Amino acid sequence: MKENFKRTIAFLFFLLAGIVLGTVIARLCSGVPYLSWLSYTMSVGIDTGSPVILDLIVFKMAFGFSLSVNPAQIICVIIALITYNKTCKGL
Repeated sequence: MKENFKRTIAFLFFLLAGIVLGTVIARLCSGVPYLSWLSYTMSVGIDTGSPVILDLIVFKMAFGFSLSVNPAQIICVIIALITYNKTCKGL
């Protein structure tokens, strides 16, 4: 049980680290001429500026979800998952 918990925490750490590092790299490369393709971002989802609203007279609920992905994040997540597989075999 402890091994599964440790592996799950390690997996989430590596995944989050890959996403954050990819975002930072994309922001840094946005103005560089040959690396600007790393900052091309595609957004998918229900825009949080105009969410889906469920009005039941007694209360209102607003639903919104947005996911933004860029090539730098994809590359960093792949590297993070490879690193996770190599470092967490013993857990």
